Amino acid sequence: MNIVKKDIDQNNATLTLSIVKSDYAEKVEKTLRDYRKKANIPGFRPGMVPVGLIKKMYGKAIVAEDINKIVSEELYAYIREHKINMLGEPLPNETEQQPIDFDNSEDFEFIFDLGIAPEFEVELSKKDKVKAYSIAVSDEMINNQIVSYTSRYGKYVQEETVAEKDMVKGEVLELIDGKINENGHKISDAVLTPSYIKDEAQKVKFIGAAKGDVIVFNPQTAFENEAEISSLLKISKDQAKDITSDFQIKIEGITRYYDAEINQELFNKVYGEGVITTEEEFRTKIKEGILETLSSDSDYKFGQDAREMLIAKFDHLTFPDTFLKRWLLATNDNLTKETLEEDFPKMIADLKWQLIKDKLAKANDVKVEIEDVNAYARKIASTQFAQYGIVGMDDDILDNYTKDMLKKEETVKGIVERVAENKVFEIVKNSVKLDTKEVTIEEFNKMFEN
Repeated sequence: MNIVKKDIDQNNATLTLSIVKSDYAEKVEKTLRDYRKKANIPGFRPGMVPVGLIKKMYGKAIVAEDINKIVSEELYAYIREHKINMLGEPLPNETEQQPIDFDNSEDFEFIFDLGIAPEFEVELSKKDKVKAYSIAVSDEMINNQIVSYTSRYGKYVQEETVAEKDMVKGEVLELIDGKINENGHKISDAVLTPSYIKDEAQKVKFIGAAKGDVIVFNPQTAFENEAEISSLLKISKDQAKDITSDFQIKIEGITRYYDAEINQELFNKVYGEGVITTEEEFRTKIKEGILETLSSDSDYKFGQDAREMLIAKFDHLTFPDTFLKRWLLATNDNLTKETLEEDFPKMIADLKWQLIKDKLAKANDVKVEIEDVNAYARKIASTQFAQYGIVGMDDDILDNYTKDMLKKEETVKGIVERVAENKVFEIVKNSVKLDTKEVTIEEFNKMFEN
């Protein structure tokens, strides 16, 4: 077999593969013999079908199949051997390729188009500048987190008189002409909260009421919508629309929620037994947690800015646009020409970043070890728990949660890519000049608007 590479320009080339009978004859004969062993043709015992008959029945198909296999193997072997930095996959040439006639020809020529990645090197110095933001931790942020903890770890207490935010429990009965409607709605263990009552005149009936008191109220007047009425009376929303009568509730229980006090009990619940012993340590620990979260946010923003700087730095790079568009349309059934034209600039930016990132990773021998994957997965798990206010999670629980995450191949792949990219960003951070600026959380968040 003969393979000839023809460079069209720096981003496009063709590979011509010329194949003659001697290149595939032996392979075809072996395939024919294999077919003969397996063929089940009426009138012949297994393995005794004449080779000539097999060749007549399957010969051309076998030739086509074996030639295609040989062409594919040799094509990619050539690309690997000559270290061609190819984009996408080879595509059959649309202009010079002649029709392939397996019925009448013995020699064949296959021509493929290649898209070639641009040649460049990534060199970073202090002449390259990237913004880096340090987000200040304010007392308000610490105080808000403390409020969140005291609210989350508070407790319910039974009271004697009703306050606006209390939960009032009792039997609710429908009335008619001021008396109990024996055929009306009756709800045992009904629960309502005065703060949810929209009508002030209805609300004040409850404020200051005590256990054992009977309050007459009108649900339709009291509540904002049918959903609240249906929840209280345990009926459908459609039924709730027709409720107009008064009801009474005999107060059987009053439950009030008290925020937790800032003391050792709270410290233990948040960070574990004895880890924190004073309010000052508590505030310091909270600040550390906020700083860790903000640091991740700052790193994310740095990654965006570093990526943007590097893409702009290599704005001169050229790509085989026509080839790439053709390849993308050929390999994505749901992609239209209109969508491709609209999204193509972003695709090129993503491709450029991928090439830059790969070169930086290779030049700096970036490797992702299993320890890196486990640590990043554990960080994700810890962050997810923290979103629900669960900090100081037991190591065994975190480890088991992490193991479950890493059972999914797609999750592992995503983590590996993210860890590798983070390592590249760290290389960039250590190589360029950082334009560092401290900002408030409000100023930082505005950077992501629009």
